Amino acid sequence: MPYLPEVRQYRNFAASNFQPVTRDDDGEGQSYVVRGHFTTFREEYQLFPDFYESIDEHALDEADMSDVIFQLNHEGITMARQRNNTLRVGIDPDGGWCEADLRGCQQGRDLYEAITNGLIDEMSFGFIIADDGFEWEEGEDYVIHSRITKIAKVFDVSAVSIPANPGTDISARSYVDAAIEAKRKKQELEQANEKAEAEARAKDAASLRRRKAKALELEGIQLGYAPA
Repeated sequence: MPYLPEVRQYRNFAASNFQPVTRDDDGEGQSYVVRGHFTTFREEYQLFPDFYESIDEHALDEADMSDVIFQLNHEGITMARQRNNTLRVGIDPDGGWCEADLRGCQQGRDLYEAITNGLIDEMSFGFIIADDGFEWEEGEDYVIHSRITKIAKVFDVSAVSIPANPGTDISARSYVDAAIEAKRKKQELEQANEKAEAEARAKDAASLRRRKAKALELEGIQLGYAPA
């Protein structure tokens, strides 16, 4: 299969519009709310050499996005979460978005300052692809173009400080290797089918030649000719 269901995947998005939310003082002190897109739709990005991916605009329609948590680099302390109403997630025409209130812990407030100062401006999310949620095709020069059509569950959304090449991630590498293996098996099957069809055609042609030869032989006998 060209994907690995039940394996958590991660994708980083630089163009996430990740920034603090400007609000008036609500009487509870400084606002520490940030907002951005943790994924974008339709925009193709390079996941691995000769392997490109995009996320379908309906990929999140049926995703389980209950009790998603907000972290930094997908690890460490939880800075916001849906369960205590400090994190909201949703979908708009551009992608999946989140809004997090980071004032609940010192790490969150420090992260807010880093985002405000432009030190961190990218987002990522952790998710699982549904069993039937992946499509791919081979383009020119053996370049693979894939599309995630259905995400089963979103686990976390994260601010990311050091954008990593998704292709170096173990699960992403396995994801690509699986696609390449599926492509190889498909080619082998097609070659085997072509060989079997060619052998069948050759066998049919040989049988036809024998039948024609036998018919000519019988015709010669009937006319009084001795067989050659």
